[in-house]
Amino acid sequence: MTTIYLIRHAEAEGNLYRRIHGHYNALVTTNGYSQIAALEQRFAGVHIDAVYASDKFRTITTAGAISKPRGLEVHTDPDLREIFMGEWEDTTWGYQGYFAEKELKQFNLLVPDWKAPGGESRVELGARVERAMERIARAHPDQTVAVVSHGTAIQQFAVNVRHLPPERWHESPHTDNTSVSCFTWDGEKFSMCFEGDNSHLNEDNSTLAHQNWWKGLESERDINLWYRPIDWATERDLYIAARSDAWHNTHVNGPAFEPHGFLQDAEEHLKQSPWAIAMAFDRGDWVGIVQMDKERYAADNAGYVPFCYVDYQRRDQHLGIQLIGQAVSYFRPMGRDKLRLRCAPYNEHAQHFYAKHGFVKVGEEVGGRVPLDILEKYIGYDK
Repeated sequence: MTTIYLIRHAEAEGNLYRRIHGHYNALVTTNGYSQIAALEQRFAGVHIDAVYASDKFRTITTAGAISKPRGLEVHTDPDLREIFMGEWEDTTWGYQGYFAEKELKQFNLLVPDWKAPGGESRVELGARVERAMERIARAHPDQTVAVVSHGTAIQQFAVNVRHLPPERWHESPHTDNTSVSCFTWDGEKFSMCFEGDNSHLNEDNSTLAHQNWWKGLESERDINLWYRPIDWATERDLYIAARSDAWHNTHVNGPAFEPHGFLQDAEEHLKQSPWAIAMAFDRGDWVGIVQMDKERYAADNAGYVPFCYVDYQRRDQHLGIQLIGQAVSYFRPMGRDKLRLRCAPYNEHAQHFYAKHGFVKVGEEVGGRVPLDILEKYIGYDK
């Protein structure tokens, strides 16, 4: 009898930024690394003969919790990847929920043959994951194996093992990041021992504890943002009002707000790309702005975020990190491996927010009107 622990990867960028990451190669978040540490503790003392993972950063990194203490190699298999979402890859759940509501509902209702444009269906996903799991089981008779895969992939494998008809697929729960399911293989078929156990996590580092989408209740929906380029002709005044609000909230006893320099910078950045200033929306409601400059710090292979703003009526809804996610998706295709921004040292709320999400101080702005720290977040794959 072969025993396989099937583990969902740690919290990754898509989970935090609320972006659709199937085959997209997302990084693990700061919280995700705390989940990996908890997973390592959970498996301390458990005998494992081999470790497998899909060929994505988030699964390989999570697999290290089990492979590294034992000196085992992580074998990668692309058939363990998440469902491929085609043209929807790295778009936001908010965008598809607003502009493709009927199509997204098909995905959420687990319709067997539905697929995103250019993507794959749940039936296709289940077949390839089942092939991979059977290959692994046959390669390790009477051994114990850890396999790290993805949420929808694990869910679909579980319903296949239980031989559930599509109308009962919803009985297989959404699993938390780093949650563990267990299956046995008797040489002919799989059986389930348990599913989606996240007992090694706590209220603070559980991803699902801080999200509501998996409950399926409209009354408790998560806020998932979408973006479009600013219309400078009609939204210039809104941009300046946001700049003014941010200035006065941060520099309470500082110098007076002067819009001219901000306007000049904005117009220069818009020459680089219409997406250099992105307007953020919750359904039909504007909620914020993220501005990006691809020239400053380009020599350091960094993307610069001169302005990240959430409207005062929407603060304390944890939306700022989604704006950072938009900046990551803007700069990463350019090959940038760092994000930089500036933050006043006395802006304690912002400093705490950026530190929580992996930004560290790398310098100080010299010669400005107010003191500013230069903060940096690594967004590359080789650390």
